[in-house]
This record gives sequence, structure tokens and C-alpha cells, in this order.
Amino acid sequence: MIGRYHDEDRLLERITVSQDIFGGKPIIRGHRLAVEHVLGMLAAGDTVETILEGYSWLEPEDVQACLVYACRVVARERVAPPAPADPTTRAT
Repeated sequence: MIGRYHDEDRLLERITVSQDIFGGKPIIRGHRLAVEHVLGMLAAGDTVETILEGYSWLEPEDVQACLVYACRVVARERVAPPAPADPTTRAT
């Protein structure tokens, strides 16, 4: 397990931030490609191979770094449960 986190930390070195690019959003290795954009392409059903074809400089580890980044962000997220319904009101 320790090795896994060490590998993830090394992958995350590929994710950088520059206030001059996309207002400080996380980007890949200083390029004008936001982590958010790569995740959006994956969510839309694009394959890693398709993404790599579209960006000649991109490496498979960059895409994996985006996924690790997203996983770490979500791991810190907490969602409050919905408030209970008010029993004094009734739906019509």
C-alpha cells in the first residue's frame, strides 16, 4: 500500500498550477490542458488512446495523473445529508 501512494505522489508531480494559465486551474505539466478537460473527455466516453492521439505531447501517465488527482480531491469531499422533510407541510 505504501508503494501505491508513493507512485501516486510521483504521478501528481505531472499536475501543475500556474496563475497565468486558466486562472490557476490544475494543468498537465505546464501545458494549456486542464485536468478538468481530460476528465471531461473521459467522462464523455473518450478512450485514453483517443485523448493521446489528440495531444501529441501527452503521455499515458498524464491521464493517469488526472485520475489520481480527481480521486484525491473527491476523497476530501464531504456531502451533507439532505435536510429531513418538514412534517407540517404536505405536498399537493
